This record gives sequence, structure tokens and C-alpha cells, in this order.
Amino acid sequence: MAAQRQSYQTGHAPKCLVVVDDSAEWDRAIRYAGRWAMRAGGRIVTLHIIETEDQNQQWLGVADLMRAEAQDEANAALDQAAALLSAIGAAAPERVIREGEPTAQILATIEHDSDIALLVLAANSGVDGPGPLVTHVTKTIGAFPIPLVIVPGDLKDADIDALS
Repeated sequence: MAAQRQSYQTGHAPKCLVVVDDSAEWDRAIRYAGRWAMRAGGRIVTLHIIETEDQNQQWLGVADLMRAEAQDEANAALDQAAALLSAIGAAAPERVIREGEPTAQILATIEHDSDIALLVLAANSGVDGPGPLVTHVTKTIGAFPIPLVIVPGDLKDADIDALS
């Protein structure tokens, strides 16, 4: 059972969770979240998920190098997200890096922070569909403990600003 949300209780502030990944449209979700935070007086939590695969023990040294590279890439992506937020005047986000299956890690992050009140994702607008994360999350959205906002990946900055 999900923990009770405390976003609007005294001493708390609502937070928006945004997944920063390698998709072409993730910056649309960051912009929406930044504008939402500025208007709602909320905060932003940026999440980068390192998808792990089973590690064979004989390749443990290589796995350690791969993990270190993945951490560096995660930090670079979160730095880029923070820079985009700063450029629109939003406060610096909280940063979370998790390893594992994406939907499980999103849910674990939400469960860990009872101030997270909203999940924002961006959807690919191309013929290949909305992207693997949006596709998987929407299949399980009925079980999510918070609302989900999906930002179309082809929205321009002005359109997002008008909506958020």
C-alpha cells in the first residue's frame, strides 16, 4: 500500500517527479515541471534510472566499469536537466539516481518521498509510438499512487508555458 501523500500538509511542499532519460523529448517534461513548480510553489525531483542487466561474475570488473560510466552519464543528464530548469528560472531540483527496472524505480522513488504529488513524462510524437517508458507506465497507471501528466514531445516552449 502506498504511503499517504503529505505534499500539502504544514511543513511540506508538493514535488513533481520527472524522469530524465535518453529520449529525445525528455526536455519537454522538464520544462513543464519547471513551469508547474514556479506557478504552484512546488519543487522538482529529477530521476535518472540506470537499467541493469544480470551481471556474470566472471565479468565483474567490466560490470564495475560499466556501472561507473552509467553513473557519470546519469550525473551529466541530471546536470543538463538542472541547467534547463535554471534557464527558465526554476529552483534547482533534487537529484535521484536509481538502478533497476524503470517502472519499479519510479514507484520506489514515489514511495520514498511522500511529498511527490505528480509524475511528468514526455511522449514521443513520432510514428514509433510514445516511447517505451510512457508505454509501460500507462499500462500500469491505474496502480500509481499519484497523477501522471504526459507532455506531447512536439510541443513548443510557448505552448508548454501556456499550459503549465
